[in-house]
Amino acid sequence: MFEGKKVAAVVPCYNEETQIKNVIDTMPSYIDSIVIIDDCSTDNTIQVVQNSILQHSKVILIEHEKNQGVGGAIATGYKYARDRDFDAAVVMAGDGQMDPIYLPDLLKPITSGEANYTKTNRLLSGKAYDKIPKTRYWGNSILSLLTKIASGYWHIADSQSGYTAIDKKALHTIDWDLMYKRYGQPNDLLVRLNIYNYTVKDIITEPVYNIGEQSKMKIYKVIYTISWLLLKMFFYRLKEKYVIRDFHPLVFFYLSGFFLTFISIPLFIRIIYFWIAFDHIPKVNFLAWMFSVIMGIQFILFAMWFDMDSNKDLR
Repeated sequence: MFEGKKVAAVVPCYNEETQIKNVIDTMPSYIDSIVIIDDCSTDNTIQVVQNSILQHSKVILIEHEKNQGVGGAIATGYKYARDRDFDAAVVMAGDGQMDPIYLPDLLKPITSGEANYTKTNRLLSGKAYDKIPKTRYWGNSILSLLTKIASGYWHIADSQSGYTAIDKKALHTIDWDLMYKRYGQPNDLLVRLNIYNYTVKDIITEPVYNIGEQSKMKIYKVIYTISWLLLKMFFYRLKEKYVIRDFHPLVFFYLSGFFLTFISIPLFIRIIYFWIAFDHIPKVNFLAWMFSVIMGIQFILFAMWFDMDSNKDLR
């Protein structure tokens, strides 16, 4: 137990035969259960875990019959912790990139009631740019910005960090069967947590790379899929949080801003057409375009301001 609270470590695995044993061996003694979720590995991961079970009584192995992605594996672990009434659950990858030295920092805000969800933030460590591969660094930075807007947690960064801790209340609130199953799981979960006004806290940590891990994520692919996911979840959050569960006029500001920005596009195209074809720009067309652009941007900025103010207590 950690400070009198029962804690489960959720460890999603896919082809981690070289790393998973070290993850199990270095797990702190205050972790009550180590829940390994094998997501249909094709190597010897299962055999390595089964051998570790003989030495570590806390290890639980759950095998997926069908590959569900890292988000699906985490959801399975969360449901295990929820159904057995754990006070908290931490997620630690099976590749060993998550240093257990930071577990107390993640768990203390949870066990003290300060936060419902904590996550590591590698981007503010001061060494992130040097240690994280450049493609991942910039991809993560872009997705972090988009996640701020989509989730309403304007104070968080490093949205792709999967090193997290969650409390009992959130475990029992979120419908884990609806959570996104692939690499956008942390982004999806932040949106769902915001809908219920749960507090989220960033814990600054050092990035860990080049320890033998083999990433399965292709950043040039997931940045598009996660961006599309965030767009959908952004509108889902507006509907759930500011229309159905409560009401806030920022919805009208966002919708007005998006509408004016959208209609500015054909107006701009018409300006370019007249400029090229007739060497002339219609004054009314130009004024309408300027109005839609200026007012659209202002409406969106005001909506963001209202959203930031509405979520300022969720730190």
